Amino acid sequence: MSRVIRFEQTGDAEVLQIQNETVPAPEAGEIQIEVAAFGLNRAEVMFRRGQYLESPELPARIGYEAAGTVTAIGDGVEGFTIGDAVSTVPNFSMNHYGSYGETVNMPVTAVTHHPPGLGWEQAAAIWMQYLTAYGALIDIANMQADDFVLIPAASSSVGLAAIQLCNLIGAIPIALTRSHHKKQALLDHGAQHVVVSKAQDVIAEVENITAGEGVRIVFDPVGGPMLETLAQVTAKHGIIFQYGALSPEPTPFPLFSVLAKGLTVRGYTLFEFTSDEAKLARAQKAIYQWLDNAQLRPVIARTFQFDDIVAAHRYLESNEQLGKVIVTV
Repeated sequence: MSRVIRFEQTGDAEVLQIQNETVPAPEAGEIQIEVAAFGLNRAEVMFRRGQYLESPELPARIGYEAAGTVTAIGDGVEGFTIGDAVSTVPNFSMNHYGSYGETVNMPVTAVTHHPPGLGWEQAAAIWMQYLTAYGALIDIANMQADDFVLIPAASSSVGLAAIQLCNLIGAIPIALTRSHHKKQALLDHGAQHVVVSKAQDVIAEVENITAGEGVRIVFDPVGGPMLETLAQVTAKHGIIFQYGALSPEPTPFPLFSVLAKGLTVRGYTLFEFTSDEAKLARAQKAIYQWLDNAQLRPVIARTFQFDDIVAAHRYLESNEQLGKVIVTV
C-alpha cells in the first residue's frame, strides 16, 4: 500500500485527499518511483479547480513533477536500473499519471536521471520551470544578448527560471510584479529592472527602460486585460508568449497594437516542447550543463510535509511565494 493524493470533486484545496492505494507493478514502458519530493505547479491548481486545458476524470490523480528512486521497471524499458535517482519531465496527461504520492508509476518518456549534486527538493524543481522558459525564449524566440524581455508573474518558479536564462544569454530581464514587497527579492534574484504594476505606469516604465524601443519578447502566464498593455510595450515585430491563463477575467485581443507593429501573439504550452524528442534532448543537455556549472539554480520558496498538502496548495495560491513550492515525502 502507498499513500497517494486524489480528489473526487473539483474545487478549493480542501478537495485534496490522502488515500491508501495499492500501486500496481509498472506496465510495459513504465517506471516505478519511490518519491522523495514533488513540486507544485499552477497547472495543478487549475486542474484541481476544473479550469485547466483538460478536465479531470474523477476521482482524479494529480501532479507533474517528482524526484525519487527507481524501485521497479516495466518491460521494454532501457537505460534505467533499480536504485537510480531520477526526476520527472511533464509530458503526460494527469488523467493518466500523477506525481503526488509515496510511490508512483510514470511513463519512461517522462523519467530522466537528474544532474548529480542536486538534493531531492531541487531535483523536483527543475523540469517544469526550466523547460517551459527554454522552449519559448531560446528554442522559439531565439533570445539574443541585449534583447529586452518582459516577464509578468516574475516571482513564480517559471518567472525566476526565465530571469536566470536571460542573464545566462545576456538578455535584459524586466520583471513585472503586482506589489512592492517582492521588488528587492526579484532584483536579488537577477532581474535587471522591476516594474510594480499596481503602483507604477507599466507603459511609461518600460518605455523608459528600453529608451522607447519596447521589449522584443514578452513571456506571460496571466492573460486578462493586461495583454493590451503588454502589446503596447512590445517592440515592432516582437513576440508575446501567452503560456498561461491565470487571470479570471476575459483576455481581449490587442488588435490595433498587433496590426500596427506586426506583433506575434503566440499561444504556448510546455507540452509542444516536451513531446518533441529531439528538442527535449537538446534542452536537457543544455540545462544539465548549466546546472552542473551552477549557472542555473532552482529557487525553493517553501517546503511542506506530505500530510500538509492542503496547506501547500493554499500557500501556492496565496501568491506570497518566490520560487517553487515543494512537498517532501
